[in-house]
Amino acid sequence: MSSTPGTAVLNVVSPSAPAVQEAPQLRGPSTWPPRYAATLVLLDILAAVLAGVLVVGFFQPTVTDPILFPAFVVLVPMWPLLLAATGAYSARFLGTGSDEYLRIARAALVLLAFSGFAFYAAQLYVGRALVVFGVPMLALISVLAHAAARRVLRALRDRGRCLKRVIVVGRGGAVLGLVDQLTRERFAGLQVVGTCVTAADRSRVAQLTELPVGGLDDVLEMARRLGADTVAVTSASETAAEYLRQLSWQLEGTDLELLVAPGLIEVAGPRLHIRPFEGLPLLSVEQPKFEGWRRVVKGVVDRSAALVALVLAAPLFLAIGLAVALTSPGPVLYRQERVGVNGSRFTMLKFRSMVVDADERRAALHGQNQSDGLLFKLRVDPRVTPVGRWLRRLSLDELPQLLNVLGGSMALVGPRPPLPAEVAQYDSSVSRRLLVKPGLTGLWQISGRSDLAWEEAVRLDLRYVENWTLAMDLKIIWKTASAVLASRGAY
Repeated sequence: MSSTPGTAVLNVVSPSAPAVQEAPQLRGPSTWPPRYAATLVLLDILAAVLAGVLVVGFFQPTVTDPILFPAFVVLVPMWPLLLAATGAYSARFLGTGSDEYLRIARAALVLLAFSGFAFYAAQLYVGRALVVFGVPMLALISVLAHAAARRVLRALRDRGRCLKRVIVVGRGGAVLGLVDQLTRERFAGLQVVGTCVTAADRSRVAQLTELPVGGLDDVLEMARRLGADTVAVTSASETAAEYLRQLSWQLEGTDLELLVAPGLIEVAGPRLHIRPFEGLPLLSVEQPKFEGWRRVVKGVVDRSAALVALVLAAPLFLAIGLAVALTSPGPVLYRQERVGVNGSRFTMLKFRSMVVDADERRAALHGQNQSDGLLFKLRVDPRVTPVGRWLRRLSLDELPQLLNVLGGSMALVGPRPPLPAEVAQYDSSVSRRLLVKPGLTGLWQISGRSDLAWEEAVRLDLRYVENWTLAMDLKIIWKTASAVLASRGAY
């Protein structure tokens, strides 16, 4: 199963036990993964047909070789077969993570190489339409189809369907932490139905959770009784290595999936690898990359995109500026000192959404602060102007920060830009937010914005810092639009 960025969970393949035991009859595996995979196969066949129609429709008038249409007829059944061969339909990658999309891209590359070789070997000319337009369009349509299917799957999970029923095993504190995270991140598709902890932790866990609590030797019995299909073991389990080995043997033949949480909560994705050392599998954790060519590429992409956005949004800037100037006395832009990468300070720009003396009036409202951390937030802030309330709801007040991105003090995606007063109260772990440039949007933006608790906002920022990739940036930008239109946490 693919792990979410904040819940690094590793599949464990059970080794052969020294003695074969009679396997208890437990509930079979969930039935939704094969049905969901079959739906994806159908969507990919339709994607291949649509891509073929588009290529033939747009390019057939200029392509005289009649092989173009038959070529796509052959590729229609080949496409889902290639996706299956690359693992795009594997239950491990369905519903979470980027592996599913990476396997679509891999299948597209294989298809390009195979078709190019086949047509060359057969001395068939099908034009550049197939290579330049057809296969990339096919991959794009499939990605969009899989993304749409994933949205439907997550909506079903929000209603309590298409979930794997999980028993969490380990020491009390680690179990409670993993239970809390899996409950909070329900889109991962794991529903905790019970816990098995050490004898010393049973009473404490029972007091802090309403879930059934058993001992470390009760895993199979509890899984049978609660209808679980997955067992998740925390890294802090008692006598972890020996216990995990014995448990994996006990689960053989039961159709129960065994997962292991390595305990590196904010480290996931491409930084985690299993490396065998003389037959001993160890978890390899790569160091985060804060410099290098990927950061250079990110900077170039950020500034280029900001420049294009500024040009295209110029009429919108003018309209918002006029609305702010005509409805409230004071400057159109609000300037505020923020802290950037490595503690450097810069002036962040926003369209003014409050009255001119908002900063001076903040002290009088401090007792009404609704934030549980270092931030100051009010759902109904009397300092916000009528136009400002509308700008904040759609996050349009943030648009001038494109100038900060163009100037290099901010990025399109990154942690929330903090105030100097907040940074002064950071501890060593929270200070890691400053290892990268702050962003116009980020995981906090697509996860609830002002509705987030302080601890959760910090956790999301640290997750981004630890696991940043260009693909993650694209995913966050894609999701920002829906978050803004839904106005989640915007006030």
